[in-house]
Amino acid sequence: MKINNQALPMEKVFRDPVHNYIHVQHQVILDLINSREVQRLRRIKQLGTSSFTFHGAEHSRFAHSLGVYEITRQICDIFKRNYSIEKIGPDGWDDSQRLVTLCAALLHDVGHGPYSHTFEHIFNTDHEALTVAIITSPETEVFQILNRVAEGFPEKVASVITKTYPNQQVVQMISSQIDADRMDYLLRDAYFTGTEYGTFDLTRILRVIRPYRGGIAFSINGMHAVEDYIVSRYQMYVQVYFHPVSRGMEVILAHLLDRAHELFHEDNQLFEYHSQFLKPFLKGKFTLEDYLRLDDGVLNTYFSQWISEKDLILSDLARRFLDRKPLKSITIDSVDNPNLPIMRDLVEKAGFNPNYYTAINSSYDLPYDFYRPEQGRHRTQIELMEKDGSLVELSKASQLVAALAGQGQGDARFYFPKEMIQKDPTNLFEDYYQAFSSHIHNGALAK
Repeated sequence: MKINNQALPMEKVFRDPVHNYIHVQHQVILDLINSREVQRLRRIKQLGTSSFTFHGAEHSRFAHSLGVYEITRQICDIFKRNYSIEKIGPDGWDDSQRLVTLCAALLHDVGHGPYSHTFEHIFNTDHEALTVAIITSPETEVFQILNRVAEGFPEKVASVITKTYPNQQVVQMISSQIDADRMDYLLRDAYFTGTEYGTFDLTRILRVIRPYRGGIAFSINGMHAVEDYIVSRYQMYVQVYFHPVSRGMEVILAHLLDRAHELFHEDNQLFEYHSQFLKPFLKGKFTLEDYLRLDDGVLNTYFSQWISEKDLILSDLARRFLDRKPLKSITIDSVDNPNLPIMRDLVEKAGFNPNYYTAINSSYDLPYDFYRPEQGRHRTQIELMEKDGSLVELSKASQLVAALAGQGQGDARFYFPKEMIQKDPTNLFEDYYQAFSSHIHNGALAK
């Protein structure tokens, strides 16, 4: 199959606060960046509701996608220079794989929607499936650009996203426990949230990364740089991604969309004169074109309109979200804690619908895990390469990583209105305030 691998007459660069310059050397990459579907990512925040906690975190999925592309481009250059098939044989890098790898890196998040994961949960969308649809649907600009490279090329790029592409070096460069995606978002999110502990030595990791026949490995003399990456990931999840205030805003957002969903099914004329782009999702029947119309700004505009709606719950939740009034929370030892129904009952007696003003939110993640055959699922573990070419799994060589491996991090929290613990000068909530506060102060919900 002949590949149209047209190079630009002179490389283009994008100035970037994390990588200094993003280097674009192929016409297809520049065309993809300028496509409608990729430009939409400028209007979707990378960190969703985290910007309500870390005010600098206004960066977009567009910037992240460029960053993943740039790290991938650098890896391809290193592999070609030091580890090509011509130099080291079958374990080496075949540079004919470069273009499909770069396209997949740039497009890996193109299917994300507004407030990605919360929206997915409410409307049962799947950003990975939508990424594949955008890449392989003839009506998209992305497909048309990729199809000019070669017939069947869009499907090849999509197979990298779904991890079915036969070359595991390509797949693991984009999706593994230490890939270009994670490396960029950790550095980028740390930069924009101002959290220095999220940084790690990318230069050193790129120095020790290398291909082998089964995928990607790291020279064992670079183990400490990989350890640094694992610890940075651990810190970012604990301090940023699982921050209780960000999750409190997520709960408000989820309840707001839930309420709109419920009201629409009670009266589908409710949003007759506004919120038109959201109606296909409220109906549960949407097209790819419907999905591509949505971004954070569209939803925020609808939330502003909902403040004026007659339904008091919808109006209040919209106001709380736009004005940054998160629900408060306390850690709980179990979702079956016998005090939770009591707390929900107190919230209801104070005048709040507990279905929309309380929530149990659990957030857990593994900083690193190794392959466990008994679990019956594939996991790409991090491999270190000895000088003789043999491989050792990371946690077998690193005591630090062994201590973190397989250990879930995060917590479960019970969310409730701030009014339940805030002294009310009108005394409207006084009785409930006293009862609710006593449960919290006595440690009734947590260990």
